[in-house]
This record gives sequence, C-alpha cells and structure tokens, in this order.
Amino acid sequence: MKLVSSPASPFARKVHVVLHETGQLADVEVMGVKTSPVATAAEVAAANPLGKIPALLREDGPAIYDSRVITRFLDARAGGKLYPEARIWEILTLEATADGIMDAAVSMTYERRIRPEDKVYEPWIEAQWAKVSRALDALNERWMSHLEGPLCMGQLAVGCALGYLDFRHDARQWRKDRGALDDWYAAFSQRPSMQVTAPRD
Repeated sequence: MKLVSSPASPFARKVHVVLHETGQLADVEVMGVKTSPVATAAEVAAANPLGKIPALLREDGPAIYDSRVITRFLDARAGGKLYPEARIWEILTLEATADGIMDAAVSMTYERRIRPEDKVYEPWIEAQWAKVSRALDALNERWMSHLEGPLCMGQLAVGCALGYLDFRHDARQWRKDRGALDDWYAAFSQRPSMQVTAPRD
C-alpha cells in the first residue's frame, strides 16, 4: 500500500500514528507531497478527486480517503482495537471533535498563507478560533474520563489536533485555563508514536 501524505498535515499524522500503534509501518510506503487547496498536486488529485490528503492506495481495491476512513480501515486490518464497539459512539465523537479542531486550525493557516495580505479576513480567522476554543473547553470539561481511559482512536486524534495547535498556532496559548487537558496532553504526547510523527514543514 502507499500513503499519499505530508509531514505538516494533522490529518495525515493521524494515519501515521495508527500505523505506529498497530505495527503496520512496514506495510505502507509513504509518498510525501506538497499540495494546497489552490495548487493540488497531481498525485493527490489522482488518489482523491477532492484533492485532499491523506489518501491510501491499495493493491486490491480503489484508493480510500478521508483520514477517518483510513484509520478505521487500518485498525480493522490490525484487529480492531482502536475502535472498540462498547465505546464506539464516544470514540467517534471524540475523533469528530478532534477533526473539527484540525479543520478550523488548518483553515486559519491557509487564510494567511494563501490570500494576499490585503484580502485576509480577520473575522473569519477569529470565527475559526472560536470553534477551536469551544471544542477545547468541551474536551477539558466533559471528556477527560474518556481521554484518560484505554487507548482508542479518539485519544490519538485529539493528540494530533493539539499537536497541530502547538505547531501552527502556539501564540493562541490553547492551554490557558484548560489544566486537565494540558496535563493529559503533556503525558500523551510522550508516546513513541506521537514523538516520531511530530509535524514539520
């Protein structure tokens, strides 16, 4: 299999973390690409008509894409430990929350990176951060028991989302007034899978 990926993408990082956690690194060749919403790399467009990464190219079927689809596929292939059925709805909600944080944070990044400076719309950026902030508050106030439970995909996704905030939006100081989430991430980010997949340009 081949993974169309980028070392800066938090969505691609989720897949890399799952590969580490499930012992499937040797089964997947990584195809690193540079792409953006306004300049889609040919390899990305060929793998995913939506022009987004990650995408997983398989020998026995069509490419699959959207990080949540790929992580479910890889987890099932490895025995299905990251999405246990007994907690499936909570895990999927945690993963959706993490992906929403990533969506908003990536949108903030592109607003400044792609638009000419005089076209950057600050209210849009702040509206995206408001989404991130609400989600972080919810995690800190209502989801800590799930984050501190047995390892699952929800935890891995949240870890990748928080890592992206450190990577691209550190000045926003997401940890302020979120001590429980801060403490959890300080420990969780030390997992080998998190250490070796830290985002980079």
